[in-house]
Amino acid sequence: MLGPVILAASRSDRMRRLISAAPVTKQVVDRFIPGETVDDVVPIIQDLTGKGLELTMDVVGEDITTPEQAAAARDAYLELIDRLEPLELGTRAEMSVKLSMFGQALEDGHELALKNVRPVVEAAAAIGTTVTLDAEDHTTLDSMFAIHEELRKDFPQTGCVIQAYLFRTEADARRLAESGSRVRIVKGAYKEPASVAYQNKPETDKAYVRILRTLMEGEGYPMIGSHDPRLISIAQELAHRAGRKMDEYEFQMLYGIRSEEHLRLAAEGHRMRVYTAYGTDWYGYFMRRLAEKPANLRFFLRSMVTHG
Repeated sequence: MLGPVILAASRSDRMRRLISAAPVTKQVVDRFIPGETVDDVVPIIQDLTGKGLELTMDVVGEDITTPEQAAAARDAYLELIDRLEPLELGTRAEMSVKLSMFGQALEDGHELALKNVRPVVEAAAAIGTTVTLDAEDHTTLDSMFAIHEELRKDFPQTGCVIQAYLFRTEADARRLAESGSRVRIVKGAYKEPASVAYQNKPETDKAYVRILRTLMEGEGYPMIGSHDPRLISIAQELAHRAGRKMDEYEFQMLYGIRSEEHLRLAAEGHRMRVYTAYGTDWYGYFMRRLAEKPANLRFFLRSMVTHG
């Protein structure tokens, strides 16, 4: 299994330096991350929304070690919101945030992350859109869910992410479905121990379907984060059985992966949201994309051989 090896490499400073220095890396990274600045991504936002797609924007960066860096991450999102306002896209362009970027792992990190993320959620609401809290490794989730619950008191459209490979997620899904939350379900892309997570794809896929059924039959708004054709088909069937209209759930896929499928689903009338990351601290995000899918890794290695 190469996935765990790649995830371990994502935390290695030596591998970071090696991969970042490879001449071909930028060409491959550009497939998944279309720019480093807001100026780079505004044309991407306009192009994708012009094609009938929706977006969730992620300013990449997780290695936050000081409160000043956490504040800078907050300000990067506020800058993004300033640039989104004149585009008048509303919820067609929302944001995804990792609370680690807002200082969650620092001293008094829970309070610091809540303090930093709240103005982002407020500013997003002011321009008619919203924020989704990304899930990270299992040790961070109690804090993430508590911040999600606190934010929803004033901003009920604040979303969160759950990961199918974690044993706890079926219970989390039942709670969130009853509360009417916006919930993105993904398989999970962090290296987790066997004590808390399924370690193989078949078990994770089965859990994904069980959790998705709970969300579709609940009171919330399911967001299906998957590129798997089988799971997409199952999601459509579960939505039909639950009596959901096409605007009562949505699909989400990563920028640069199965782009033709993005357009196909949108053309069928589905809400199709593209998870679009940008920024200079791309390494951790990029490595998880390689770990998630063997085809991504093959693409990277083939490019290194071709251009090396």
